[in-house]
Amino acid sequence: MNVSFLQDLIQTITQRDALSRRQAAARLPKDHQGMVEACTELMESDGEASSIALAQRALDLYELLPAAERERFFQVLAEDFSADPAAIDAAYQAYRERGDGRSLSALFQACEPRRQELLRRLNLPAGGTFELVRMREDLLRLLPEHPEFEAVDADFAHLFGSWFNRGFLVLRRIDWHTPAAILEKIIDYEAVHAISDWSDLRRRLDPKDRRCFAFFHPAIGDEPLIFLEVALHKGIPDQVQGILNQQHKAVDAPERADTAAFYGISNCQRGLRGISFGNFLIKQVVLELAQELPNLRNFVTLSPVPGFRRWLQELVDDPSEPLDDDTRTLLAGLETPDWHRDETLSGKLKAVMLPLAAHYLTAARNEEGQPLNPVARFHLGNGARLHRINWLGDTSGKGLQQGAGLMVNYLYVLDEIERNHEQFTARGTIATSSEVRDLARRARKILKEAARG
Repeated sequence: MNVSFLQDLIQTITQRDALSRRQAAARLPKDHQGMVEACTELMESDGEASSIALAQRALDLYELLPAAERERFFQVLAEDFSADPAAIDAAYQAYRERGDGRSLSALFQACEPRRQELLRRLNLPAGGTFELVRMREDLLRLLPEHPEFEAVDADFAHLFGSWFNRGFLVLRRIDWHTPAAILEKIIDYEAVHAISDWSDLRRRLDPKDRRCFAFFHPAIGDEPLIFLEVALHKGIPDQVQGILNQQHKAVDAPERADTAAFYGISNCQRGLRGISFGNFLIKQVVLELAQELPNLRNFVTLSPVPGFRRWLQELVDDPSEPLDDDTRTLLAGLETPDWHRDETLSGKLKAVMLPLAAHYLTAARNEEGQPLNPVARFHLGNGARLHRINWLGDTSGKGLQQGAGLMVNYLYVLDEIERNHEQFTARGTIATSSEVRDLARRARKILKEAARG
């Protein structure tokens, strides 16, 4: 049998069926009430085949809803598809009286919002998982103005945490021979260092000194979840422009590299925000590369420092912060156009900013007591060591605006990852190199002397 012909035939039938469903849905009223009625009918369905058809109809209807009607639909999910308080009270009373496993199970079931079961049923059709990811993307855009939707988002996150469990993720290497449909998505989703065109993409994927890996999920096909760009290097790199340069080649042969530098990690699906993949991806890529290239000794990131420039400005603007007038005046020099090209000004700023960056990365904390910098939280939480802060590591407009040109090397040492992770999680301890510790001590001295003065 011609397998290719059969696959094409099945795909054609599937596409025609999907088109027929959408044409039928297009004739229905495009308001949230029709969507609610479709969801109610789905919840009342008992048959598997009918449930799949009803779920697909509901998803097709949602796709046709205008933004305002989607907002109203989420309002109904928040109010009418929550758990029943009376049922919870009755189940809790039964558990208090009997205290057995059956009554505990009934209590758990009563506490679960109805919308969780609705989301499970909407996940039945082929492609349903991806449609729900896109639905949550809409929900996340509404959250800032609708805090009452947080319970709905918590249900999405709860289910996605199970559906996108590490055991379901598939690691694939991306290279120049990867299907064009996926490569286009890599261009679109790159969030750290924008890919300008197909030639730029080829420079990042095709040479022997480059690697790119992505996680995929069987339920959403060729849509990458997250991808990681790697440059093989001799020594630990301290500047990203060299890596991004079209003419740059760090090593002639992969076997000569002693360092794998992770210079870009991008989450692809906004609807999966808060569902962690990056920690699994980096650790698995480290293992893959260590097996492929035994000569590699260093697995290190070349990471941006988003938020550092803003933090510095807040330090300068707040008169209560312990900065002397000379330091405030010096840091105001960051407003000078092309300050990084002025050797005298740049040299003076370096003497102050590197210690302050070490302080920012190791001592500045958010309300939860975690490092204020999101990239630091990510890598330190994964078990990396804060290895080095690089002066003018990214002199692009974005790099200067967000991180005052700094970049950071977070080092992943295979024998230390688990210990660093446990110490960071349990006690908030940050693993640092002696160089970073020295800079942090200098920062404390600068701030202490300013406070004294």
